[in-house]
Amino acid sequence: QLQLVESGGGLVQPGGSLRLSCAASKFTLDYYTIGWFRQAPGKEREGVSCISLSSGTTNYVDSVKGRFTISRDNAKNTVYLQMNSLKPDDTAVYYCAAGFGVCTRATPFTLEEADYWGQGTQVTVSS
Repeated sequence: QLQLVESGGGLVQPGGSLRLSCAASKFTLDYYTIGWFRQAPGKEREGVSCISLSSGTTNYVDSVKGRFTISRDNAKNTVYLQMNSLKPDDTAVYYCAAGFGVCTRATPFTLEEADYWGQGTQVTVSS
């Protein structure tokens, strides 16, 4: 089955940047929708961004619009989340997930649609 591995998390100061990677193995990502989700301590897991790998359509939660960018590298079977202007509120464990759900500019990929999950990577924004 599809396996996903996240990397790129770490400790960064407010205003800094990180790039998360979600590398897939066993199967190509070409026909999946990929989502980035995050879960802060004591909070529910929430969707951050998604990309439809068949159409390239992307979606972002309002709190990260203009700061985060999701992209793909088909040759590397990898999806990225570039995070700029990071804030303490962005502190969370970030997960990538894959499924066959919808991702459009109006409709985000949801937790319930995710069939495969990575193990997560910690992002801490603190001075």
